[in-house]
Amino acid sequence: MPKTENKALKSTFIGIIVSGILAILKALGGIFGNSYALIADAIESTADIFTSTMLWLGLKWASKPADEDHPYGHGKAEALIAIGIALALTIAAFVIGKESVHNIMTPHKSPKAYTLIILLIVIVTKEILYRYVKKVGVGINSEAVKADAFHHRSDAITSLAAFIGITISLIGGKGYEAADDYAALFAGVIILINVYQIARPAIGELLDEDLDPSLNERVRELASEVEGVTHVQKCHTRKMGVLNHADLHIWVDGELSVTEGHTISHAVKDHIQHTLPQFIEIMIHIEPDGHHD
Repeated sequence: MPKTENKALKSTFIGIIVSGILAILKALGGIFGNSYALIADAIESTADIFTSTMLWLGLKWASKPADEDHPYGHGKAEALIAIGIALALTIAAFVIGKESVHNIMTPHKSPKAYTLIILLIVIVTKEILYRYVKKVGVGINSEAVKADAFHHRSDAITSLAAFIGITISLIGGKGYEAADDYAALFAGVIILINVYQIARPAIGELLDEDLDPSLNERVRELASEVEGVTHVQKCHTRKMGVLNHADLHIWVDGELSVTEGHTISHAVKDHIQHTLPQFIEIMIHIEPDGHHD
């Protein structure tokens, strides 16, 4: 699916470039502006660059066609990449949390006022990037791309937390210097929440969990609409990269010939794929009407 692959790779490449620019801007602002919250933000943006690069490589791998050793294709690579992204974010959250606690316990000066301008630029940019990448991820049904989008949203949230912390520090004056560090600590918690949101669906995909029950029901309905199908006994669906697979057990008249049953199964497959093109493969088991396992 070259068109789908190109959309994913384009959104990922844009994310890498933007995150790189913002990471440099935040790191310089944090160092010279005396703000660890901004430095923590820079750490997350650096993690974004690393994980987005992982995603880019993973998408290239996942798009490879099926071969002798991988007859079902390489789509699972996307879920593996999403897990890798979650692990990288976990490490980033740990580093930010550790340094935040250290800075809270260590007296230091308040951040510079101009760091707020940098954070406003980051918040707006990352939120726009989040919406763009998420739209691509939803459009091509890619958990890995949607995970990359959450990266950008978490970056926007941590920047907002830093903005609030620095504002409190500046307004409060002496005694409120640590507000910036508490903001960084909060950012680490937000990152961990995002880790769960990224890892949970990826783990489900690797374990071949059934997809949304409403989607299963829709597949059942479509199969039942085909002439010759008297009952849909079983329906299981699973995700493979950006595409879906389905396994069906359908009943037909037991007096039909093998050829007629075969024709009905192909009609069911064609009908489902015409309505739900995300189902790349549908395995259908034919049983005589009224048969029980």
